[in-house]
Amino acid sequence: MDKKQAELTARNFPTALEDAEVARPPSRYGGPESAFRLAFTDTDFLLREELRPVRMQLELLKPEMVQQEQGIESTIVIFGSARIASPEDAARRLAQAREHGDAPAIARAETAVEMSRYYDAARRFAAVVTERSRVHATPIYVVTGGGPGIMEAGNRGAHEVGGKSIGLNIVLPHEQEPNPYITPELCFQFHYFALRKMHFVMRSIALVCFPGGFGTLDELFETMTLVQTGKSRQRPILLFGRAFWEKLVNFQHLVDTGMISAGDLGLFHYVETAEEAWDRLAEHYGFDGSEPGREETAGSV
Repeated sequence: MDKKQAELTARNFPTALEDAEVARPPSRYGGPESAFRLAFTDTDFLLREELRPVRMQLELLKPEMVQQEQGIESTIVIFGSARIASPEDAARRLAQAREHGDAPAIARAETAVEMSRYYDAARRFAAVVTERSRVHATPIYVVTGGGPGIMEAGNRGAHEVGGKSIGLNIVLPHEQEPNPYITPELCFQFHYFALRKMHFVMRSIALVCFPGGFGTLDELFETMTLVQTGKSRQRPILLFGRAFWEKLVNFQHLVDTGMISAGDLGLFHYVETAEEAWDRLAEHYGFDGSEPGREETAGSV
């Protein structure tokens, strides 16, 4: 294309970035009290209380636009405790506790060793999802909360088989570093819990929950509520470790007391291994056949 033809589609106005780079304030108006800065480069202005709706819109748009650019349509969400250690870390802590002869610490460390099997299961499951969906018209990407524990295991499993994965971190009063296995261009940070949780659901074709605490329960029950009430389409919800979940939540009691209907127990399924979880998903979507097709993506919420 020659210069004259290029002029037919050339921009009529400079980009925001170009203006931001050239809009250097004169010395008289360069101080912190000056209102001379461009609105979209003025952090003090953007952080004002009145700008909350704008900041919420930005948190909705940024991950959405990046994932669109990366061609990500289908995800599987892995939830679970940040406190579940890898088997290696759990064994090291147990050895240290035994060395010091601290009985309560030994008991806690022994429990951590037992729970670390879920780290391995999450790591294995993420690898299986990443490897087996490569040939699909719509590959499936693992998404986690981006932190340690089960979240790290999910990102790690995808990373170890050469796949991309997503991390949706949240700013917390105590520091939370992203785990080192998230694909850098898909590592996001949120201020608003609500928008973070919305992004978990927007592209997900399944939710897989490992043992966890308040945060895991919050995310699990919010998703089940959305499906139960018809605000979100039905999708597989898999709970890893029947023994843990049945001890934690007496779902049958909710049925017996009329708090939920018997049919609501079909909103989720228990699984014990990565392969069993994958088989559940393959059965639901039929994507293990000889002709891999497009999975039904979540679409807008």
